[in-house]
Amino acid sequence: MTSGIPAEDWIAYHARFAPRSEAAYDLASGRRFTYAQFDERITRGALWLAHAFGIGQGDRVAVLSMNDTDVFELQFACRRLGAIFLPLNWRLAAPELEFICKDAGPVVLIHGQEFADVALQVAKLAGVAHTADIANGKASAYEAGLAAARGTIDPPVRELPALDLADIWTIMYTSGTTGRPKGAQITYQMCIFNAIQSAVMVGLTAQSRNLVFLPTFHTGGLNVYANPTFHTGGCNVVMRSFDPARFLRLLSDKALGLSHALGVPTNFLMLAQEPGFADADLSHIVSLGIGGAAAPLALIEEYGRKGIKLQQCWGMTETGPIGLLLSGDMALSKVGSSGLPPLYVRLKICDPDGNEVKRGETGELMIKGPTVTPGYWNRPEANKTSFTQDGWFHTGDAARQDDDGYYYIVDRWKDMFISGGENVYPVEVENVIYQLDGVLENAVVGVPHEKWGEVGRAFVVLKNGANLDEAAVIEHCGSQLARYKVPKEVRFIGELPHNATGKVLKHQLPRT
Repeated sequence: MTSGIPAEDWIAYHARFAPRSEAAYDLASGRRFTYAQFDERITRGALWLAHAFGIGQGDRVAVLSMNDTDVFELQFACRRLGAIFLPLNWRLAAPELEFICKDAGPVVLIHGQEFADVALQVAKLAGVAHTADIANGKASAYEAGLAAARGTIDPPVRELPALDLADIWTIMYTSGTTGRPKGAQITYQMCIFNAIQSAVMVGLTAQSRNLVFLPTFHTGGLNVYANPTFHTGGCNVVMRSFDPARFLRLLSDKALGLSHALGVPTNFLMLAQEPGFADADLSHIVSLGIGGAAAPLALIEEYGRKGIKLQQCWGMTETGPIGLLLSGDMALSKVGSSGLPPLYVRLKICDPDGNEVKRGETGELMIKGPTVTPGYWNRPEANKTSFTQDGWFHTGDAARQDDDGYYYIVDRWKDMFISGGENVYPVEVENVIYQLDGVLENAVVGVPHEKWGEVGRAFVVLKNGANLDEAAVIEHCGSQLARYKVPKEVRFIGELPHNATGKVLKHQLPRT
C-alpha cells in the first residue's frame, strides 16, 4: 500500500535552501557541520554503504553506537539508498542483540569502536555478512570510506529510489521488558507527521537548537526532537551520554543557545539535585519536554516554582512517538496531565470489551492516525492482537480524561494490581510518596498476599542526608489514599533499576 506522496530528503533540501546554517554540533568531538557539509558527508556515506557492502533498497543497516552525529548521517544515508536504518541498544547483552539481528537480518553492522568485541560476536552468531567501525570523527572504517567515496552520486546510487511516505525508514525494537523485543516499523509518513506536529506543539523553527541526550537507539533520542529539528532546518547539539552536571551547564549556556530538549523524569530529578540548579537561569529555553514515564507531580511543581514549565508528553515507539503533549500554557494548571493529542491523531479510551468509557473513567488508551506504525517486523500474530479491525492500536496504557478533555496516563495495564477486588494504579501511589521531603525516586509494585490477593510494596530511594523510615511513608500514604492503595511494605534501596532511557524496570524489583 502506498500513499502516492514522495518521501523528500530533508537534509538535501536545507543544504540547497540554507547551506551555511548549522545542522549538527557533536559535543564529544567538537565537530560542527553546516547543512552543506552534513549533506556532503551523507552523500559519501551512501556511496560507501552501496560500494563497500552492496546496500540497496530494503536492506537493513544496523548501527550500534553511543550518541554521535555519525549516527544521524547513517540514518539519512539509508534514506538516500532506500535502505532501512536499524539502531541497536548498546545496553543489551550479546544474546539479546543476536536475537534482534537474526530477526531483522541486517547486511552490515556498523559499531562504535568501544563495542567492537560484542559487535563481532553478534555478527558471527547472527550471520551478519559485514561489520565496520565508527569512532566519533577519529580514524575508522567509516571515515576512511567517506574519504574514498567520490563527492557526486554515481552508480550504483545514481538512480535514487523513488520512496513513498508509506515506505519503511527505520525498524526500532521495543525494550522487551515483558518478553522478546518486537521491531516497530517506522515509516516516512510517521516521521514527517511527527516532525510537523512537534513544530506546531513546541515551537521548533530553523533557529531552534535541540539538545540530544537520550540515546538515539530510542525513539525519544531519535524522534523527539532530533529528527523534527532536522526537518525544520534547526541544529541538533549531540551529547554522547547523559551527565547531570554537564546537562545543567549546557542548558545554562546562553552562548550555546539551546532552545529545546526532551528527557525522562530521572534526568530532571537528577538535574534538580545538582549544585547551582536553584540559581541557574534557564529563561532562554523554549521547551523542556518530559516523557518516557509518568512524571512525579512534585517534580513538575518544583520546576514550576522556578518558572520552568516542564511539558509532560506521552508516546510510544509505535506511535511516532508523540501521542499526547501538554502545552506550556497549561503545564501548571493541568499538572499531572499528558495533554492533548496532536493534529490528525485520534484517541479513545475503552473498557476490556472495546467500548468507550465515560469521561472520568479509566480504560485502555487506543490511538489511530498517520503517526502510528503499520505493524511489527516479522510479527503477524502480534499485529493481529495489537490492532483492531478498523485500525485502532492498543497502547496497553491505562488512561482517563477530565471534564475539559485533557488526558491523564494512569499507568500501564500490566503494572496495575488488584487488592481486595479494587484496582490499584501504582503511579497514583508513587506520586503521593514523592510528596515526602527526602524522596529521590520510588516505585510501587503489587506482590502476592494471602488475604487481599495482592498488596503494594514500595521501593524508595532517598536523597543524600534524608531521614525517612517505613512508618513515615506508610503514615503519609494513609493520610492521602484509600486504605487498599496504601503500601503494606516499604523497602529502602540505593537505586532503582533503569533501562537506557531512564525508565524504571519494575519487572526487576523483587516480588517475593
